[in-house]
Amino acid sequence: MPACGRPATSREQAANRSTNAPAQAGIAQFLDIGTGIPTSPNLHEVAQAANPWARVLYTDNDPIVLAHAQALLLSSPEGLTTYLQADVTDPDAILTSQELARKIDVTAPVALSLNALLHFVPDDQNAYRIVGQLKDALPRGSALVISHGTPDFGPAEAAWITQVYAAAGTTVRMRTREQIERFFDGWHLLDPEVCPTHRWRPDGSEQGVTEAQVSAYAAVAAKR
Repeated sequence: MPACGRPATSREQAANRSTNAPAQAGIAQFLDIGTGIPTSPNLHEVAQAANPWARVLYTDNDPIVLAHAQALLLSSPEGLTTYLQADVTDPDAILTSQELARKIDVTAPVALSLNALLHFVPDDQNAYRIVGQLKDALPRGSALVISHGTPDFGPAEAAWITQVYAAAGTTVRMRTREQIERFFDGWHLLDPEVCPTHRWRPDGSEQGVTEAQVSAYAAVAAKR
């Protein structure tokens, strides 16, 4: 596996760079599941910086998140951003939605973004089946972008995070590098493959972040 390079300052920067990889490769459609509260630059800003005509469908199960997204995530004049309330644990609802059918052409390449999401899908909800179903719906030339929490660099820190979420009623399933790699089965991992998020193609301006601080991996894969 290639060296991952120098650390970046945040998971968000790594997510932006991993989003930029399919955009720079010419993919003009993005399906972002588990959008979360908007930050800047967000996915559409990164994608539309590479291609102003990029189309982005943001999906989240929280209506408050989508209300913020609709107010703040504004497309370039040439491109499009749109929104769908749905849950990743029901991929059928996403794939058969009218919003997806109207705004995203699934016969053309799509970048599927699952950043900081799958560690909220426990084993009993079959995260691998969900991702497999989403992957199967996309044509050749598509990309899969994932960042995911891990206990590999700091088991105590990962256990603490899991307990904090559990106390708030949310299950967190941290996964090892090998378990995260399984999400990409059948697709071609791009260099530097499954890598600590702060080391995924850093731009050279970031220093000082450790694996234990981020406790997460990122990767991008292409469907060939």
